[in-house]
Amino acid sequence: MRYIFTFAVLVSLALLQGCAAVAIGSVAAGGYLIAEERRPPPVLAQDQDIEFNIANTIHGKFVGAHVNTTSYNRMVLLTGEVADEQVKADVEKVARSNKDVRGVYNEIKIAPITPLSERSNDTLITSKVKSRFVDAGKFNAIHVKVVTEAKTVYLMGLVNRKEADDATALARTTAGVQRVVRVFEIQEPKEAQVNQDKQ
Repeated sequence: MRYIFTFAVLVSLALLQGCAAVAIGSVAAGGYLIAEERRPPPVLAQDQDIEFNIANTIHGKFVGAHVNTTSYNRMVLLTGEVADEQVKADVEKVARSNKDVRGVYNEIKIAPITPLSERSNDTLITSKVKSRFVDAGKFNAIHVKVVTEAKTVYLMGLVNRKEADDATALARTTAGVQRVVRVFEIQEPKEAQVNQDKQ
């Protein structure tokens, strides 16, 4: 029963990428997911605020750009498409100017804006990857954040090396995935280090 509940919430999270407050509200209602979360509650709240504030600023300043903002443990991942390198750099400056942000991974592409059909497919890929995490049972799927943009899957989270490797292997072999980018914070028993390993 617990796994059915977990899967339902994970699918909801994938579909509500832009609605962090709604998703967290659902999680709080269940209790189980919050208890399993490795980020302290204040950091969870900060991540929501970071995403909301940066996204609002970007959408106000860069009309016509398609940029997604994901914050995990106050590390920000920027994905999407913009018209040129200057806009890409300016968007990153906006993200870095947020006082709560620890660092920024700028994965924005210089490319035409993706159509809605492709974004819907990306949402489906995210759901498939998360579902495979749950089905495999190799690690707690709550510990890995999945973001998909143009069939590239980005993996974020506070994980150990085995969890990172297992998540990467599962994501790589999911139907529709063309590329996997690891943006994990690797936590070993006596140390934690940031590991951005594109594969």
